Amino acid sequence: MSSTERAEEVIADIPGWRDASVRFLPGGLTNRNFLVETASRRGVLKFDAAPRPEPLNPRIEEAAVQKQGVQAGIANEVLYVDEITYLVEYVDGEVWTPRHLDDDANLLLLAEALRKLHAMPLTGRVFDARAAARVYRAELEGTDASIAKEHVEIIESMRRPKNICCCHNDLVVANILTTPELRFLDWEYAGDNDPFFDLATVVEHHDLSNRQAEFLLDAYFEGDGMRWRGQLAEQQRLYKSLLWLWAAAKPRLFDT
Repeated sequence: MSSTERAEEVIADIPGWRDASVRFLPGGLTNRNFLVETASRRGVLKFDAAPRPEPLNPRIEEAAVQKQGVQAGIANEVLYVDEITYLVEYVDGEVWTPRHLDDDANLLLLAEALRKLHAMPLTGRVFDARAAARVYRAELEGTDASIAKEHVEIIESMRRPKNICCCHNDLVVANILTTPELRFLDWEYAGDNDPFFDLATVVEHHDLSNRQAEFLLDAYFEGDGMRWRGQLAEQQRLYKSLLWLWAAAKPRLFDT
């Protein structure tokens, strides 16, 4: 059975969606995404072979955080969720690419959305970078093992955050949408973490210049960003090592 045929079976079991059309959406890194459409509404469907293991959120916990994001105006509505099925509203808009970060006006919008995100209630689920690193390294025995060990040691050497808040923890540009309001997609890693981790993801993942990083910090802290440059740099170092481990382990961890 093809993945699209399986998606058709899944959506047919969701109340109100039996007659929806189903079309594969390319681009997911750890999910197969499908556009499902009825005469009156559209959604994005994801489904798993089994409940998702850490460091990913279980789908029901992911939905709980995303619903808080809906209330904050920075997330799309969750339409249906169970342990292996996730259906969210499809909203027309522009998914960001790295070029969007070259525009200072977009960095201002992003800083405002990040402040809304970080003001959301704590989730009660702490994002544990050390545990995530160990999960990824376990998939790499015999494959670049010495390099993996170095990255794990970097992550384990980092201070645990003193101040945590609700974070997205995966703010790559493919997870940012202009509707024209700014919204964040794919809340599967969301949880309580150092707010600088989200900022560091934007800066490090997209190789922003020092000027861009400082502009984003100033925008986030409303003109008082420079004194936080050291904390941002520390989280950039953590993110860089975690990204290396994730990328190396991804072929074994995710069936996409």
